[in-house]
Amino acid sequence: MTTTLAASTGPAGARARAVSGFTLYDVANSAFVTTVVTAVGGPFLTAIAEHAADDRGRVWVLGLEPRASALFAYAVSFSVILQVVLLPILGAASDRPVAKRRVLVLGTAVGAVATLVMAVVPMGAVLPAFAAFVVANVAFGAAILAYNAYLADVAELPDRDRVSARGFAFGYAGGAFVLALSLGLITAAEPLGIDRGTAVRITIAVSGIWWAAVGLVAVRRLDAVRELPGYDATTSTEPLLAQARSSMRQLLGSLRALRALPGTARYLLAFLLFNDAIQAVVALSAVVLTQELFVAKGQEAEDATPFLLQLILLIQVVAVFGALASARLARRYGAKSTLLLTLVLWSSVVVYAVVALDSTAAAYAMGIVIALVLGGSQSLARSLFSSMVPQHRQASFFGFYELAERGTAWVGTLVFAIVLDITGSYRGALLSLLVLFVSGGLLLAATDTDAAIAAARDAEDTGDPAVVEVPPQ
Repeated sequence: MTTTLAASTGPAGARARAVSGFTLYDVANSAFVTTVVTAVGGPFLTAIAEHAADDRGRVWVLGLEPRASALFAYAVSFSVILQVVLLPILGAASDRPVAKRRVLVLGTAVGAVATLVMAVVPMGAVLPAFAAFVVANVAFGAAILAYNAYLADVAELPDRDRVSARGFAFGYAGGAFVLALSLGLITAAEPLGIDRGTAVRITIAVSGIWWAAVGLVAVRRLDAVRELPGYDATTSTEPLLAQARSSMRQLLGSLRALRALPGTARYLLAFLLFNDAIQAVVALSAVVLTQELFVAKGQEAEDATPFLLQLILLIQVVAVFGALASARLARRYGAKSTLLLTLVLWSSVVVYAVVALDSTAAAYAMGIVIALVLGGSQSLARSLFSSMVPQHRQASFFGFYELAERGTAWVGTLVFAIVLDITGSYRGALLSLLVLFVSGGLLLAATDTDAAIAAARDAEDTGDPAVVEVPPQ
């Protein structure tokens, strides 16, 4: 009994609790990504915009007149432009002791509340609806920045591919569970005496509540990192203004460190390109499928909702196995080679969608392929980057990384929105993303990731101040 108790409360037990908390937070935030960003948020906010559109299909927003159909893509891009300013600073702040926990908690709270606000905005209220989405997505980016930075705390270097893949796998399962609830509610809306629009609003609200409730449990389990050897859990006693100045110094130091690690910088640029394309496909697929397979054939946009939920639920379930399989492939063939394979498959999906997507059956087939590569590309990209980042720069480097992480792509969505706004063609806008897949893949192929990992470790071992020095607390 004594031996068992010691094992559960010692370093091994603390690491197990921390890993479970890391995994559980992916379960928490996946409800927002899956239901709000991917499944119903795009069509829902597009419907709000179209309700206020004039006879040209355009809406007036802050002195501009974009197409109502393109406004969601613009909203995603604008939310990430804000993150371009905020996340590197938050990342630098989060490299300070225990600060990433505060960022994680605050991002979760603000994001969940904004999601609830979005659920109750009336039809035609374009600015409040899109403001709520932008706030929720920015808060999501801040929370995920801190969450990703925990990977180096909870998992030792040889185990990061497995822990990262496990987080994504359980996240997909959690997202699938909330999505299944949403599908059941929307399918049963009429027997329950509510219209489908109200059912969609309820599913958005449930996603916000799930994010907050499960996230709270996850944070409490993540607190076990404080019991791990070498973890600095002290709290800064500096005044707020002094902390802000220190965070800016840390940010400038991280930029210098990035320049001193050219392999890491090159990988980050490749990631920004190909992951922006991935996130654009994920965020905009529901809008594209709704317009191409339903509205273009004379059906109402709401008719697509059950199909979209079924498709995304299928993707979530299959993606669990895709994420776990990617870790096995990475052990056998290497993380970089496996990641490159997923990018080839992503490019094939885009081409298929442009030239052959003409039915819901074709969309289901495409969804299975997406599911198999989605988890692999995301989990391997995260663990590979974490391996080539200095230990004391994890949060600030992930501030740069998060600019293109899940659900926060901006280059891809902006390119998509501009092409759609000019041409009015969803397929043409989708095809434009191929440029990002190809350029990102080629840059990744040209990056020596093994050398980048070795350079980061060597800098730590030699104490290179340009790389590992962190401003005094």
